[in-house]
Amino acid sequence: MTQQPTAAPSPAPAAPQPTSAAKPGRLAIPDLISIGIFTALYFVCVCVATLVSTLIAGAGTIFLPAVAALICGPVFMLSVARVGKFGGITVMGVVIGLFLFVSGHFALSFVASIVFPLAGDLIARIGNYKNRVTILIGYVVFCYGLTGPILPLWFMKDAYVASLEARGKSADYINTLFSQISVGSFFVAMAAILVCGLIGGWFGQRILKKHFVKAGIA
Repeated sequence: MTQQPTAAPSPAPAAPQPTSAAKPGRLAIPDLISIGIFTALYFVCVCVATLVSTLIAGAGTIFLPAVAALICGPVFMLSVARVGKFGGITVMGVVIGLFLFVSGHFALSFVASIVFPLAGDLIARIGNYKNRVTILIGYVVFCYGLTGPILPLWFMKDAYVASLEARGKSADYINTLFSQISVGSFFVAMAAILVCGLIGGWFGQRILKKHFVKAGIA
């Protein structure tokens, strides 16, 4: 009795190749939606910081970036944990800078909102958005993006005064605003951002680890 030839085994199906839209490291539509949500939350925190800094320093706003750095840490850390791709930090800073620019601030405010968030993004990228140290340093650098509205107080006084007068601000308001502007106050304001950024970022990482990671949100 003759044996029937056995059929050759069919080759295993090839593994599907990832499409360009699914490549890791590139921002996708869900990432942009998440960035938009966190940017809105960050903006709310900045508004709260504006109110607090106004209550503390009167008409002065030189400590706004420091106060914002102190309270915005959890939003930033959760954003990095959820997105974790290059460009997420930069986009958040650029959107805030665009809002500042269209609301009447100098172009310098928009430039700072690009340079510092981009630098913070690059620093966080060194640790692949997983290293707590590089993320913390990236956050501190990112916080200097809010210095755009206040830097003209020291470096563009005449133009700043002219813009305030064009907006109908009184001489008393202008004099009060510039009464705290000096070389010393510049270094104090910049150092305050550094200190508050470290504290706010550390607190944000603690909140992230204690609540969001355990809850499976991050």
